[in-house]
Amino acid sequence: MDVSVIYQIAGLGIIIAILNIFLSQAGRGEQAQMLSLAGVIIVLVWLIRMIAAFFNDVEAVFQLWQ
Repeated sequence: MDVSVIYQIAGLGIIIAILNIFLSQAGRGEQAQMLSLAGVIIVLVWLIRMIAAFFNDVEAVFQLWQ
């Protein structure tokens, strides 16, 4: 895992937080909530891809021993 992944997740969180504040101030709370939910889903998809890559690497290591 690279440090840049942490920066990407943090950057997305900051952008989502700023847009959430703007939308809340404009009286669009529903859109702000949907934006936050979309941000969480994006981060979860990134994490699932990283975990899948990790498991593929672990599987490749154990196939070397057979």
